[in-house]
Amino acid sequence: MFQGPPDKLPQHFGYLMLPNFSLMAFSSAIEPLRAANTLSGRELYRWTLLSADMAPVVASNGIAVMPDRALGDQPHYDAVIAIGGAGTERVKDARIISYLRRIARMGAYLGAVSTAPYVLAHAGLLDHRTCTIHWEYMDGFREDYPHLDVTDELFEIDGPIFTCSGGTAAIDLMLHMISAQHGHDLAAAVSEWFIHKQIREQSEHQRMALRFRVGVSHPKLLAAIEKMEENLEAPVDREEIAEAVGLSTRQLERLFRKYLNATPRKYYFALRMQRARILLRQTTLSVLEVALACGFVSASHFAKCYREFFGASPRQDRSPEA
Repeated sequence: MFQGPPDKLPQHFGYLMLPNFSLMAFSSAIEPLRAANTLSGRELYRWTLLSADMAPVVASNGIAVMPDRALGDQPHYDAVIAIGGAGTERVKDARIISYLRRIARMGAYLGAVSTAPYVLAHAGLLDHRTCTIHWEYMDGFREDYPHLDVTDELFEIDGPIFTCSGGTAAIDLMLHMISAQHGHDLAAAVSEWFIHKQIREQSEHQRMALRFRVGVSHPKLLAAIEKMEENLEAPVDREEIAEAVGLSTRQLERLFRKYLNATPRKYYFALRMQRARILLRQTTLSVLEVALACGFVSASHFAKCYREFFGASPRQDRSPEA
């Protein structure tokens, strides 16, 4: 599918919409196929919308999409692509798991976009494969599945299994496929049609550069923040951070106050708290396990700090469905 022209046309894709799926990811994964058909003047691709039953599937923005078919006896698909969204980490529907395993046994390509890699992982289909997932869920995914090889790239293709971080990265994944199957000129025409100025490579990272995320460009301040982000589980002290970036502790304090209106300690603490909230809401780790993963030595101290920072205890803040 990603290595040359297909044996037959049109290729038939099944799009499995999971509850609360991302409509952006869904559109990004399907619209390039429509554009390829239009621009080529041929039906290169066709698609069928799938759900666990025939009920409309509500996207994360509240829009309900009617499926074409429920899971079950269906025509052969060249690829089935699951589309996830917020809460997909809790989707363990036996019908969906069984269906994906059956599709994999049949030899079809199997894809997962946004948070849908969680479902493939639940089914055991990502074992011994390289995969990716949306950056916001990456920490939780790695905690839940520490044996998996998870990258932060836009998408990963490992044999018949492909995963994509979601959002507009799905456009790049599909353009990569269109280019492999029908040539770079068609892929470039599709990209230009959507005012997508360049086809991003698989190896590009998901998140924007740190200087754009925090809104500063001072190289030593950015290096200090990067040091903090790399050491959330085992925090390093202020002196070590300052030494690592070639500053005195006083200079480090001044930079943080000038550009971020915070002390290094408070900024670092906020990073750890934000990571803790993500792990609480996206994993089944115990409060103690979350505490340890964010650099706290006891659940009680963590709970006290968490309540002071967010105004709710870790157990209160944990998603009720988790």
